[in-house]
Amino acid sequence: MLQGFGIMLLTFVAMEGVAWVMHKYVLHGFLWFLHKSHHVPHKHALERNDLFFTFYGSLAMLCFISGGRLFWVGAGSSLYGVTYFVIHDVLIHRRLKVFGKTSNVYLKALNMAHKVHHKTQGKHGSESFGMLWVAPRYFRAAYEIVKKQQEKRGAIHHQRT
Repeated sequence: MLQGFGIMLLTFVAMEGVAWVMHKYVLHGFLWFLHKSHHVPHKHALERNDLFFTFYGSLAMLCFISGGRLFWVGAGSSLYGVTYFVIHDVLIHRRLKVFGKTSNVYLKALNMAHKVHHKTQGKHGSESFGMLWVAPRYFRAAYEIVKKQQEKRGAIHHQRT
């Protein structure tokens, strides 16, 4: 069981690298015709890009069915998929209006990196292809924003007392 959890966690971590490579070279490469729907503004709930969930879900399902160590690979991949959905679709793109704005530095940095990625609507020229790993410059920028917000709140609180 302990070995299984180790495989699951290792798979979860490795999925960030897989997602980065797939996003940069496949989604912004030969499958751009599907991923493009994610980079252009729209009003509908679903987009062609959502088909990638079925691909990764099918792979995870095959791992579950195969059993043994592959079961744990499927569990790690599924855990990454759930995390991706919550962070990318719910928190960043607000496809479900569940959470309000955050003052968490990490989540702000993720959001900033993702906005930079979407600044370019074309196939080429984007950056920040990962989901959970964020370049240090975004952390620094997010930290400064949160610090200023806290200082502002402190000043307002101080004026009231």
